[in-house]
Amino acid sequence: MPSLRNPRLGLSPLTQLKVPLLPRLPIPRHTLATTAAKMASPVPLAKKQQINLLRGWPSPHLLPADLLSAACQRVLADPVESVPILQYAPDEGYQPLRERLAQWLGRHYGVEPDANRICITGGASQNLACVLQSFTDPHYTRAVWMVAPCYHLAATIFEDSGFAGRLRAVPEDDEGIDIQELERRIEALESKERIGSHAEPKPFKNPGPFRKLYRHVIYAVPTCSNPSGKTMSVRRRESLVKLARKYDALVISDDVYDFLQWPLDRAVDPQRPPEMRLPRLCDIDMSLGRAESDPQGFGHTVSNGSFSKIAGPGVRTGWAEGTPAFVLGLSKTGSSMSGGAPSQLCAAMLADLIRTGELENFIETKTRPVLQRRHKIMMDAVKEHLEPLGVVGRESSASGESIYGGYFVWLTLTQGPPGVLVSDAAVKEENIIIGRGDMFAVRGDEQGAKFDQNIRLCFSWEPEEALVDGVKRLGLLIKRMQGNLAHYEKMAAEIKDSDRPVSSWV
Repeated sequence: MPSLRNPRLGLSPLTQLKVPLLPRLPIPRHTLATTAAKMASPVPLAKKQQINLLRGWPSPHLLPADLLSAACQRVLADPVESVPILQYAPDEGYQPLRERLAQWLGRHYGVEPDANRICITGGASQNLACVLQSFTDPHYTRAVWMVAPCYHLAATIFEDSGFAGRLRAVPEDDEGIDIQELERRIEALESKERIGSHAEPKPFKNPGPFRKLYRHVIYAVPTCSNPSGKTMSVRRRESLVKLARKYDALVISDDVYDFLQWPLDRAVDPQRPPEMRLPRLCDIDMSLGRAESDPQGFGHTVSNGSFSKIAGPGVRTGWAEGTPAFVLGLSKTGSSMSGGAPSQLCAAMLADLIRTGELENFIETKTRPVLQRRHKIMMDAVKEHLEPLGVVGRESSASGESIYGGYFVWLTLTQGPPGVLVSDAAVKEENIIIGRGDMFAVRGDEQGAKFDQNIRLCFSWEPEEALVDGVKRLGLLIKRMQGNLAHYEKMAAEIKDSDRPVSSWV
């Protein structure tokens, strides 16, 4: 019979060891922090798959490369078409695309098509810079009013045009921009300047006969706003246009997500209901007729459209829609007159895809259903892993409706910790990159609207399984943080702002 005795201890395993208990000693705070840090990373960071929930790019599966390739072959096959396509473009852009966009947008929004209201651009961001070059002056234009939370990378474009230090935050409520607060802040600025100066500021620029300089600029993303996901109500849109007319403001409306909306409670249908076809600000401005204070008919709104989210950011092609006078003036921007309208080759390819109906079919049968599924996957994960920790988000883009759209969900950490701490710890412990709330405050006017308790997650870029894994890992992280906030505050204090991610290129 084998021995039950342990040869190393000389004891039977049945023998009970009596160990005297030592008195409980206090555990130093730094030991708790060290222990928490060790517990925080049971899996080494290097072995954790990076998940980028900050990057606002379309999934590679939503890039219609085959359609673009075929369109390129078609438009270049005939020298009658290919020669003008490969030459300098007219200032207003490739005419067939202007005409086909007018028809497509007219059908979608229920307005009379007019190609003279449209010019072709190099995408929404580049066109924002062109609008500022042609219709604003850093000495005459008083301020840029940005709906907050705002698309954070637009701030640099405004600053490059001379408006550093003059970006102003305007908060939003459940229906979008707070019109009363915007008017109060404009009045306060105007009153302050009237008291401090007796002379009207003399502009640096000469707008000439084709352009004008606006006194104020208002920047908004009215439909499925980045980052909040909100859609501005029709009555709020109407009030905004009327306010712009009253104060000689130009409303620059980034209408880049209008085609990317879906129902929350049923399958995607090409026959979109009215709540997914709200009038653009430029449509409302047109419906009101020419303002008495606008004899040249420039209007007070411009719609900034883009193919980046529906055909791929690399095509660098978009459009602007406004009054014919505004569009003509915009096409006189120096960079357009010198090199011709941008993206001539891509404009021809996209015009071909609109002509054949292939681009619209791709959006309806692939892009919208895929984004609908991805959004549901992320929101289901949020409800399972984050809501029990006090993290809440919007159900619908539009108040009182059951729809959503765009690329992002905007979450509020009602029980903490602050968004910047979560962002820092997510990178350090989980290899996850997210958008922290303070990124989306208006630069230089951060106190005008604060978002310290918010984070933004993108559901369009990462693989679907990574959306679930990323949210699950965030939930575990937030739970750890809520139990030991001091450790993470100390960790965040050691990180420089310049080392924190601010763009998709991380």
